[in-house]
Amino acid sequence: MLSFPSSSPPGFSSYNGGGMNGTSTMMDFLEEPLPGVGTYEDFNTIDWVREKSRDRDRHREITSRSKESTWALIHSVSDAFSGWLLMLLIGLLAGSLAGLIDISAHWMTDLKEGVCLAGFWFNHEHCCWKSNTTFTDRDKCPEWKSWSQLILGHGEGAFAYILNYFMYVVWALLFSLLAVLLVKGFAPYACGSGIPEIKTILSGFIIRGYLGKWTLIIKTITLVLAVSSGLSLGKEGPLVHVACCCGNILCHLFTKYRKNEAKRREVLSAAAAAGVSVAFGAPIGGVLFSLEEVSYYFPLKTLWRSFFAALVAAFTLRSINPFGNSRLVLFYVEFHMPWHLLELVPFILLGIFGGLWGAFFIRSNIAWCRRRKTTKLGKYPVLEVFVVTAITALLAFPNEYTRMSTSELISELFNDCGILDSSKLCEYVNDFNSTKGDDLPDRAAGPGVYTAMWQLALALIMKVFITIFTFGMKVPSGLFIPSMAVGAIAGRLLGVAMEQLAYYHHDWAIFSGWCSQGADCITPGLYAMVGAAACLGGVTRMTVSLVVIMFELTGGLEYIVPLMAAAMTSKWVADAIGREGIYDAHIRLNGYPFLEAKEEFSHKTLAMDVMRPRRNDPPLTVITQDSMTVEDVESIINETTYSGYPVVVSRESQRLVGFVLRRDLIISIENARKKQDGIVSTSVIYFTDHSPPLPPSSPSMLKLRSILDLSPFTVTDQTPMEIVVDIFRKLGLRQCLVTHNGAGCSKPLCPTWP
Repeated sequence: MLSFPSSSPPGFSSYNGGGMNGTSTMMDFLEEPLPGVGTYEDFNTIDWVREKSRDRDRHREITSRSKESTWALIHSVSDAFSGWLLMLLIGLLAGSLAGLIDISAHWMTDLKEGVCLAGFWFNHEHCCWKSNTTFTDRDKCPEWKSWSQLILGHGEGAFAYILNYFMYVVWALLFSLLAVLLVKGFAPYACGSGIPEIKTILSGFIIRGYLGKWTLIIKTITLVLAVSSGLSLGKEGPLVHVACCCGNILCHLFTKYRKNEAKRREVLSAAAAAGVSVAFGAPIGGVLFSLEEVSYYFPLKTLWRSFFAALVAAFTLRSINPFGNSRLVLFYVEFHMPWHLLELVPFILLGIFGGLWGAFFIRSNIAWCRRRKTTKLGKYPVLEVFVVTAITALLAFPNEYTRMSTSELISELFNDCGILDSSKLCEYVNDFNSTKGDDLPDRAAGPGVYTAMWQLALALIMKVFITIFTFGMKVPSGLFIPSMAVGAIAGRLLGVAMEQLAYYHHDWAIFSGWCSQGADCITPGLYAMVGAAACLGGVTRMTVSLVVIMFELTGGLEYIVPLMAAAMTSKWVADAIGREGIYDAHIRLNGYPFLEAKEEFSHKTLAMDVMRPRRNDPPLTVITQDSMTVEDVESIINETTYSGYPVVVSRESQRLVGFVLRRDLIISIENARKKQDGIVSTSVIYFTDHSPPLPPSSPSMLKLRSILDLSPFTVTDQTPMEIVVDIFRKLGLRQCLVTHNGAGCSKPLCPTWP
């Protein structure tokens, strides 16, 4: 028997339902379904074929009944509408939680540096909204006090700096330790990004509790704490996990989603789209991300429902967070000059950097995580979080570009310098003779720009290495924003270098014709945006969804070509070094059963070469259709760990009758012993329509035909393995039986998937 992890959409089947039939002296399980029959154990794979068959049967029954009465018609309409209602609820709940996380994280991040006297619940920006300070001093309003000003009465001098430094580190350690202790004590599944596990669950794997209420509560709280601690992580990946938890919990309100694992995964695909939507304010990109990166079964109706849930989530977030940016984009950009065709060369260079960074990060992070799993380091998650947080905080505070939140850093790097900008990145040698409106010509870099460049270079080195050790710790940790920060820093550095090169050497051949002296030719913020896309693409291997997300993030529709050039280049470079993205690499590291749809099967083998047991293994474990007792079947169950067993005509005739699941056998036998008179260890179990002839003194027989799958998928022993793998991917099979001339193989097949 072949057994692969299910990872793809269902095909056609004829499943025989769950339960048992029998005579009047037996329990009729079709009339009284047994709890647990047809369900799945933890860390098992669902049977897509069976689940879709059940849903078709349920839908046909509702349709036929709708013609009988008005109430049945109303029930039919409500059943059809329930999917859209569920999407609305998911969008509302996911958007509300994202707004709560966003507001709390901004406040607690600023709490590390000071407090607002007008109201301690205000962060720095909101505290200074009503201040009468000038535009250039807008961050120095009297209502906001640093810890040194609050404790010492002044903010100048070495002692004040040391006190602010100390408070920054203390708050960072407090937030991170509280996060890891909550995760360890209440919800171990709340750590990490969650996307590798979501991807595995959507492929059909069961991980009980991963999308439960405790995971949702703890992940929401600890995500705020982890982001506020200043660790090199983001909240975008964990927000996908939060949204999927919302979807899974709300599924229990609707019977057709509560009782069908395949239908539930349609909802989770839409919830994943809503999660990306609230993370980036990108509804379209969220749907494409779910389609491209995490989902395997994505029918057309799920596409539209995902878009609806993503829109509801995005607008709920904007409504619940009125203090956020008034625009519907996270990093709004307004570049005043179009890009030139020759700039594709540095854009492609950024793509190469992004691919190299992605491959380096994946290899280094996986090596570190593997070391964490195989050494004593993994036994002390609290100590690991403490050490990494302490190092991060100590290195981050002296550099203003690492001290600020990563989202704020990216926003500043994307910014196109204007006349009123007071950032060091915009401290050029001013020459306003040729200024037209907000358009500033390329100018010589001033002392502030040079200071910002070396500070950004140090920030780049720090983030490149510290993110390797941060991602995968026992706290919620996303990778989108840290990866974008690395690319944005590299892009801004390259953009400023190109800008100064064009300023001092505008007569070079590469600049002549399109970049004259005094013209605004190079936009460093655009390079930062392209670099961010390149690094994120190198780590995740996203392409189309990445470009759409970046467009929705920034509002820069005219920059799709540079973004696509960088994203594709980074993917090609990273794929040339290693085929796996970060999420696929973590799936393999954790040993989750997952068939990658994009991976090609190159081995020239047949089904008989892979099937279990092998030539020297014990014979195939089978159950006969009408000659084994309850004791015989229980012995097989106790001596083996298989998830199911082929049912054959007899030991002599290995002709296949069907397939029965281990879980269904256990539940049915236990229930029969309790509720059916005369069932003992010597009772014969039969899977046929009619009971076999037995002596009159024999104990009552147990009929289990209705838990038997009479149409298991079979292939011959000469079937090429690439075809078998495609069958598992496209039909979502849980197991496949290998036959020879219609009977079980002499070398039966049930390979173990790594």
